[in-house]
Amino acid sequence: MTNFLRFCFIFFFLVITGCSMPPKQPTLTPLEIQTLQTRDYEQEKEVVFASVTSVFQDLGYTISNADFQTGLIYAESASKSNKALKFLIGVSQVERTKATGFVEQLKGRTRVRLNFVLVQQESSAYGRSDQDDTPLLNAKLYEAAFEKIDSAIFMRVQTQ
Repeated sequence: MTNFLRFCFIFFFLVITGCSMPPKQPTLTPLEIQTLQTRDYEQEKEVVFASVTSVFQDLGYTISNADFQTGLIYAESASKSNKALKFLIGVSQVERTKATGFVEQLKGRTRVRLNFVLVQQESSAYGRSDQDDTPLLNAKLYEAAFEKIDSAIFMRVQTQ
């Protein structure tokens, strides 16, 4: 009888979670996405690059690679695991956010483009694994990041 109850619980859980739909991302044109993710600054590339790197760290990201020459910064958030799902049905779900920054010097200004992607990985005891990468296109997320970059640039300029 115990196995039957466990089977019913697992079946019910799978039916409930299988019916849920992920939140729908807004439909944006490539130009709208670029506008959302990009800001120009009046400061030199050195100041802006260091500020972007610092802000990623302030937001809890670990810098996995940063190259001043190319202007590329790669960062990842800490992983978050669903322990209840692993305990109940043996499926491991891990979620983290990857972030990239591209800093380039243009005529008289420095341009920054940020990109945030939600990475969801799932694996089962039977060796099956799956991964979903979802670009995060929430305007508030980018506005908050750029506000922090603005502040970091201001602080760097004031201490020079």
